[in-house]
Amino acid sequence: MLHGRRIVLGVTGGIAAYKAIEVCRRLVDLGAHVTPVLTEAALNMVGPTTFTALASEPVKTSLWRDSHHIPHTRMGQTADAILVCPATARIISDLRTGRSADLLSATLLATTAPVVICPAMHTEMWEHPATQENLGVLARRGVIIVPPEEGRLAGGDIGKGRLADPATVVQAMVELFATGPLSGRSVLVTAGGTREPIDPVRYIGNRSSGKQGHAIAEVALAQGAKVTLVTTVELGASPAIDRVQVETAAEMRDAVLGRAATHDIVIMAAAVADFRPLAVADEKIKKTEGVPEVLLERTDDILAALGQAKRPGQVLVGFAAETSNVREYATDKLARKGADLIVANDVSAPGVGFAHDTNAVTIIGVDGSVVEVALSDKSDVARAVLNAAATRLPDNESQSS
Repeated sequence: MLHGRRIVLGVTGGIAAYKAIEVCRRLVDLGAHVTPVLTEAALNMVGPTTFTALASEPVKTSLWRDSHHIPHTRMGQTADAILVCPATARIISDLRTGRSADLLSATLLATTAPVVICPAMHTEMWEHPATQENLGVLARRGVIIVPPEEGRLAGGDIGKGRLADPATVVQAMVELFATGPLSGRSVLVTAGGTREPIDPVRYIGNRSSGKQGHAIAEVALAQGAKVTLVTTVELGASPAIDRVQVETAAEMRDAVLGRAATHDIVIMAAAVADFRPLAVADEKIKKTEGVPEVLLERTDDILAALGQAKRPGQVLVGFAAETSNVREYATDKLARKGADLIVANDVSAPGVGFAHDTNAVTIIGVDGSVVEVALSDKSDVARAVLNAAATRLPDNESQSS
């Protein structure tokens, strides 16, 4: 989604400069051409070698020691965007007033490309009227501001001013260039099968590979959405996806219910265990002790809880993996859980469901609609599911009526 985009990454002299290394890596992983520009103060915090190794071209630090005779003009004219991470109070002031003090500030003045700044400073500096006034002016000029977070600061105290998480910064860049059907939307997806421990070695699980859930997350990202992926598996995911790793049904419940309210679409593609051991042994159960009796209890029904808590305008999608009477069981589940859509498949069919790269599903709507998706790549299935969900979002409903 950032393939071929030329991004100038400006790094200034804040203690959070080390986080820009991760931002650089993630941008390159997403296909961006990254040109790092470090201020003299930044060189006191991080070394140029790391950025040169990770970026698309060597670090630039000076107006006067570059192979190009006017490097700020060249970078300013060829950039698709300029990202300043971290942005200190000094660079914010320079940008507001138009002061050209070094290569980075000169490049910021020599561009018409979008500018994204990520402020990071101590709380008192962040809250100072001069800083807030400068940010207000820049925002009115169209500069995109990724606000700092509250947390532990360099001095050891807690307050507002901590640089936004690298994933948040990268997501801002993805959203800057996003033009897909889910631009401006947020999607939460679950993936994989939960593992319910019996003892420190054994667990109750299922055969879900997580491939379908991960495919939905990646397609949603490519369509412009801000994506949160709650997963139990170790499959790779785009660095722009907010990934939450869990293992048990209880962990998934907490991760999902704590985040769902802020998302426009929630897709429960994970295979969540219906039962878990009532008691978990502290040590490995030895077979010499005989056949153990494992008593089970029900896990919390996450999809039903989401259905009860669903806010107006939110679209909730469930999954039903069946081996018989697929349409009947899925329709019943749709009614009981309070979802808007249910994605049903016969996991006993060849090439369908667990571990395969292909799938065949029936997407059933609470309004009685039915969409059949023949055996195809899981990314194609993901597009069908997201399309069915997107058409039920309030704005899209009004546009189609």
